[in-house]
Amino acid sequence: MQPSGTDIGKVTFQDIIRNFSPTWFAATMGTGAISILFSAFPYGHATAPMRALSLTFFFLNLLLFMLFTALSITRYARYPQSWTTMLYHPSLSLYTGCFPMGATTLINVSVDVINVEYAFGGANLFGQYGGRTSRYRYCAVGAWCTLCTLVDFFRRTKRTYSFASRSTTHRHTLHAMTAAWLLPVVTLTVAASSGGVLARALQPHSHSYALTTVVVSTFLVIIGLTLALMLITIYFLRLILHGLPPREKILSVFLPLGPSAQSAFAILLIGQNFRTLLPLPDGTSASLVLLAKNTGETIHVVCVAAAFLLWALAVMCIVFALLGIYSTVRVRRQRFPFILPFWGLVFPNGVFANLTLNLAAAFDSPFFRILGSVYAVATLLVWTFVASRTLSMVYDRTIFAAPPDDINDQASLEVNQKLDALGHESLEQSASPSSSSSATASICVARP
Repeated sequence: MQPSGTDIGKVTFQDIIRNFSPTWFAATMGTGAISILFSAFPYGHATAPMRALSLTFFFLNLLLFMLFTALSITRYARYPQSWTTMLYHPSLSLYTGCFPMGATTLINVSVDVINVEYAFGGANLFGQYGGRTSRYRYCAVGAWCTLCTLVDFFRRTKRTYSFASRSTTHRHTLHAMTAAWLLPVVTLTVAASSGGVLARALQPHSHSYALTTVVVSTFLVIIGLTLALMLITIYFLRLILHGLPPREKILSVFLPLGPSAQSAFAILLIGQNFRTLLPLPDGTSASLVLLAKNTGETIHVVCVAAAFLLWALAVMCIVFALLGIYSTVRVRRQRFPFILPFWGLVFPNGVFANLTLNLAAAFDSPFFRILGSVYAVATLLVWTFVASRTLSMVYDRTIFAAPPDDINDQASLEVNQKLDALGHESLEQSASPSSSSSATASICVARP
């Protein structure tokens, strides 16, 4: 997967296609998060300038998403083996979830801003306009259903090629773990939040569709949050036993912020939807729970409390991440070069800012409102820095001179492939213990 020429100036379009990876979709996630922040910003909220800025980032995000999708399709069509190689890679395979997560940001802004604010596609989502059903109804719900299908596909793919293979094909150790392991499961919580946004727009026009969407979103966030908390526990154990990640991956310390903040935002939306959807109308159900007058309010209060609890967990993750960066830069005196995974800084921090702003509305709290606004501005500055550095490296093609993974990951990939081949040979040939021991010893010598 190395470029054909060692000279950066000789990087060709063919090299760009061959070295293109799912990591690029982290840029769409970050750009979409900024678009959402402009639509949720409390100062000047719903004004023409804020809407214009939100739409500017939305269409930029849409352009990037379409470009990256086209490049990915071209890559896997021209180099079919690159798909399997990417799935078996210990780091690149984790970024496959960035594709559906980038799509959720497009759905959220298209519903909240384009359809609700500007009535694009009809009077409103799922409404009637001119005597015919709005076409945007089928576009929005179809996109979300497709997104959920993609989330399930990537989750199953990662379960087959990553989580399950970590005990069979991938020979990972605890000290090699990074917070990037959270990326495949965060897709579930991101899809849940998108369902909450859709359900909020569905309520005035289809009670059953809205309730079904909220139930599916609840299912997704429960699974995603449960898996994320398991992995965060293992990650903190790794930090205690082996210290911070290497300097090339030190920025991954911000990734635990994503599942905690995104899950909290999804739970907050779920509570708001249940508050207005429950109790069910008389005669539609025999369930005493769903017909009770206080069911919706009770669920809403519990969800707000859970969202605040996860917000506190996210604050702890931010503090730990900042301490890790400080220890690397000031204490260890280490500098880390700019690489594509820097985009992983934007989305988690943008989600936290968005959660804080929504908690400000839930509690009517000036503290949360000011804190969320300041954090949103800081996230925009981070996006500006990362985007400017990326553009400069795209212009001189240095970002395409090598794959986004580091040398250690490539070496680990080669070792995993050798171990996988060794395992198949052992099963097929039923090799003797002595021959297996000698073969394993040769692999261990090659291990970095």
